[in-house]
Amino acid sequence: MREQEQFLQVLDRDEAERRFQAVLNLAPRGMETVPLDEALGRVLAYDVLAQVDVPSFDRSNVDGFAVVAHDTFGATEEAPRWIELGPEEIHTGVIARTVIRPGTAVPIATGGMVPRGADAIVMVEHAEVCGARLRVARAVTAGTAITFAGTDITAGETVLRAGHPLTSRDTGVLAAIGVPAVSVWRRPVVAILSTGDEIIPPGEPMAPAKVYDSNSQVLADAVRELGGEVRRLGIAADDTGVLRQRLHDALDFADVVLLSGGTSKGAGDVSYRVVAELRDPGIVAHGVALKPGKPICLAATGGRPVVVLPGFPTSAIFTFHEFVAPVIRSMAGRKLEDREVVQAKLAVKVNSEIGRTEYLLLGLVETPEGETSPALTAFPMGQGSGSVTTFSRADGFATIGRHEEIVEAGTTIEVQLLGRGLQLADLVVIGSHCIGLDYLLGAMQRLGIRSKFLAVGSAAGLEAAKRNQCDLAGIHLLDAKTNEYNRPFLTRELELIPGYGRLQGIVFRRGDVRFEGLTAQQAIANALEDPECVMINRNTGSGTRVLIDRLLGGARPRGYAVQPRNHNAVAAAVAQSRADWGMTLDTIAAGSGLGFLPFQHERYDFVSPRSRSKRTGVAALKDLLAQPSTRETLSRMGMRL
Repeated sequence: MREQEQFLQVLDRDEAERRFQAVLNLAPRGMETVPLDEALGRVLAYDVLAQVDVPSFDRSNVDGFAVVAHDTFGATEEAPRWIELGPEEIHTGVIARTVIRPGTAVPIATGGMVPRGADAIVMVEHAEVCGARLRVARAVTAGTAITFAGTDITAGETVLRAGHPLTSRDTGVLAAIGVPAVSVWRRPVVAILSTGDEIIPPGEPMAPAKVYDSNSQVLADAVRELGGEVRRLGIAADDTGVLRQRLHDALDFADVVLLSGGTSKGAGDVSYRVVAELRDPGIVAHGVALKPGKPICLAATGGRPVVVLPGFPTSAIFTFHEFVAPVIRSMAGRKLEDREVVQAKLAVKVNSEIGRTEYLLLGLVETPEGETSPALTAFPMGQGSGSVTTFSRADGFATIGRHEEIVEAGTTIEVQLLGRGLQLADLVVIGSHCIGLDYLLGAMQRLGIRSKFLAVGSAAGLEAAKRNQCDLAGIHLLDAKTNEYNRPFLTRELELIPGYGRLQGIVFRRGDVRFEGLTAQQAIANALEDPECVMINRNTGSGTRVLIDRLLGGARPRGYAVQPRNHNAVAAAVAQSRADWGMTLDTIAAGSGLGFLPFQHERYDFVSPRSRSKRTGVAALKDLLAQPSTRETLSRMGMRL
């Protein structure tokens, strides 16, 4: 089949983009005139020339008196100059009738028109009216406190140039030169259609095997940021006839058509099959050697792009910004945006797949190298193309070439920032996840302290603290020799900040006779004897994983290889019957309506490099933990203080 062949011909990223843009009409979509009140964010289609001077008259900058500067020379408090006052008082909005001659002056308001003959303004604070005369106690020079006509803008001057996106400052300038409406490029219309039997809109009750449609929302707002006009077409099921009709309806009005999902080659993926029916030229690339986003399908008809984006959120967003965003910017009359690039050292070794360009999403952390030379350390965000949060939480990404298989820890890499500028966090926490930590970081945010948290497990968090790559590491590591938590793992360069206690145990669905009413040890013995009993594990390096391995005593039951990174994911797997048991916190189990068998009281503490102890975020967390209200809240959450 033609569409199958397209997918098998995996292209290099740059070649795919070249083929795609070669068949598109990238010119702006035409001009329209909009009122100034609706021009914010629009892109000018023509240069704007001022038709008037700004200001259009010589204007006083202060309340005072219009004078001939020479008449004030030598004036002091002890030896003032005396000037005759004229009969007129010049207010704003009126044309001055008086002509100022040497030896005369008139009162003038801020913004008033400077009368003929005057060349300076004496402020009211430096003068006093005495009958018909003015006592001047400070000298002024010609031009003092006057803005002359055309000083700001001169008639005929080019004020704004074509291709410029209008900001609030720009619309203020346009209003100042009397422009009531402007010619702008029409926004390209982008139709967005989500596809898939599993997709449901936000607001509907969640059901098994269903997924909320997040792609259309993030894509729609990304289109708006780029200057496009969005038409969201809702959700289409995996029905070829329905999807074909929806696609052709969109092509009746849209400049760009985006379909989300159905781009792979599975039997249920129909989006690319419908797009494959297009001609002039139709599909130009289906399958690109990159990660994430390999299955992207790029097509065009009559110069208009039709793109099937992968259904997984990170893949969809990444491929949109790589292939579609530049097209929309061009159609909107905007120049292509140069991404800001910074250098950082990779925190851990990264393995990549040979033959595919990989985009590695990264979180950036400031690491002091010396008193005056802070550097950046880059932590891979991970979590795969199906994550809905990875892209939003990342600071940038690095490109790993298709011929690179390993990038060693400590390698200096170039990181392209996502968004404008890099806003580093006031507090960087790396380590084990905890709902108590979520609360603390939320409280810090309300205090105006920005935080970044990377869930990498207790062991990796401890190592990051030892390398001075974070402000805090949240850990709950049990030392087998002393049976003590956390403190035995400290070095002289690390400080322990006491946190709180937690209760870990086995979580299961209520009524399961293999677990109900037993101790954790008895329950696990039953689970290991039942080959149909499936566990859900935790990631290597986490404190919970240490407890699980201790409880299993070397056994590797079904599900052992499945390793989510947080407690909530464990409870969700058991509640949804994807697993029968796992280890999590008692508070998580209760919130999920699951049974719980206590196993281990533990300590969740914070470790901080002593070199960072005086940082604002660290000090603020210590203060927060010491507050009675914080301790009360943590206690209500089930933490043990």
